[in-house]
Amino acid sequence: MSALRDALRDLPEAVFADLLESEDAYVLVVDLPGATSETTEVVADAGRIDIEARREKATPEGYRYVREDRPLFLDVDLPLPPDGVGAEAAATMDRGVLELTVPKRRSADGQPIAIDER
Repeated sequence: MSALRDALRDLPEAVFADLLESEDAYVLVVDLPGATSETTEVVADAGRIDIEARREKATPEGYRYVREDRPLFLDVDLPLPPDGVGAEAAATMDRGVLELTVPKRRSADGQPIAIDER
C-alpha cells in the first residue's frame, strides 16, 4: 500500500484525496469539483487505477478569464494495493466527490487435507 500512499502524495496540488483502510477494503476519496459521473471514468487494470475526469466550466456572459488555475482535465494513474481486487471495485460520485472502494483479497484460512494410511 505504500506505493499508493506515495502516489497520492505526488498528485497535483489542486487535487485532494483521502485513503482509508479497513480489514476488508480500501476507500479512496478524491475531490473532483465540477466533474460528474458522466465526465469521469475509473478503470482498474493490470494492478493500476486510472482516473480520468473532466470538469465543466462556464464563463458568464460578458466575462473573460483573467486568471485560470483550475484545470479542466485530471488524469491520474495510481497503483492498486497488492492485496486489492480491482475487478471487484465499486465507485460512487456525489457532488464532485469520487469514492472508490477496492475490496481486499480474502485470505484463505486453509483447508485441512486428510492423510490416508496405506
